[in-house]
Amino acid sequence: MSKIISIHSFRGGTGKSNVTANLATILARAGCRVGIVDTDIQSPGIHVPFGLDDTKINHTLNDYLWGRCSIDAATYDVSYIFASSKKGWFNRNRGKGKIFLIPSSIKTGEISRILREGYDARLLNDGFRNLIQHLKLDYLFIDTHPGINEETLLSVILSDVLLVILRPDKQDYQGTAVTVDVARKLEVPKMLLIVNKVLSSLNQQTLFTQIQNSYKVPVAGILPVCEEMFHLASSDIFCLRYPEHPWTKTIEKISWCLVEKKASSTANGLGSMRL
Repeated sequence: MSKIISIHSFRGGTGKSNVTANLATILARAGCRVGIVDTDIQSPGIHVPFGLDDTKINHTLNDYLWGRCSIDAATYDVSYIFASSKKGWFNRNRGKGKIFLIPSSIKTGEISRILREGYDARLLNDGFRNLIQHLKLDYLFIDTHPGINEETLLSVILSDVLLVILRPDKQDYQGTAVTVDVARKLEVPKMLLIVNKVLSSLNQQTLFTQIQNSYKVPVAGILPVCEEMFHLASSDIFCLRYPEHPWTKTIEKISWCLVEKKASSTANGLGSMRL
C-alpha cells in the first residue's frame, strides 16, 4: 500500500529539501517507486540536487494547479541520478527503483502570481492520488513550505507520516511545538522528528533525550553538521556522493522508520543495500 510522507519545518533553512531528496533516493535505491512533489511553491529548490534545470522542465506543479496541464505532464523521471553512483548500483539494479519529481516553477512571474492570486489547494489532493495510481508509487514525499498555511494543513491531513525537521535552535524549538500541536489536532497517524545541523560539540544522546521528552514524539535521527555538505552545495544527492559518511548512515536509519513492517522484502533491502 502506498504511503504519503510530508516533510515539514516551521522555519526555513533547516535542510528540509536535502533531507527529502536523500530519503527518497535511499528508498528508491532499495527498489521502491518514489515520487516527490515540491509544494514549496514560494521558494522551490528540490529540483537542484537532482540536476533538473530550466532546459529540462516544460511544465511544473504551477501549471497543473492553474489548469494548464495534467499532473503527469509535470512529472519527471530523475532516476538517472543513479547512473553516476559509486560501485555501479544503477547498472546492477536498472528498473527496480524509480524516482519521479514534480517541481515548482522558479520563474519570478509565476511565484509572484502564487503570492498574489493563490491557488485551489484541493487540487493537490487529486494530483497526489493520481500520481500514486498512475506511477504505482510505494512512497510519495511532499516537500512542504515552511510555517503553517493552507497547503501545509492539507498535506498534513493527507499524510500517513509527518517528518518534522528542526535545528538545535530556540526559535526552531518554539515553532516545532506549534507544528506538533497542529499535527496532533489533525490526528496524523505517525509523526517523527529529525534534528539537523547538529554541532559535533553537542552531546547527541542528551539532545535526543531532551527533544523526545519535550515533544513526546519519537526522534528518528540526529544529523550532524558536515563540511562535505557545504562543499556539495546541493549540487548532487549527498548519499550517492558520500555513501559511507555518518550523515548518509543516519539517513539510512531514518528511512527504516518509514518502511511498512509488513514489507519485509523492502526492509531487508534497506538493511543490506550498498551504493
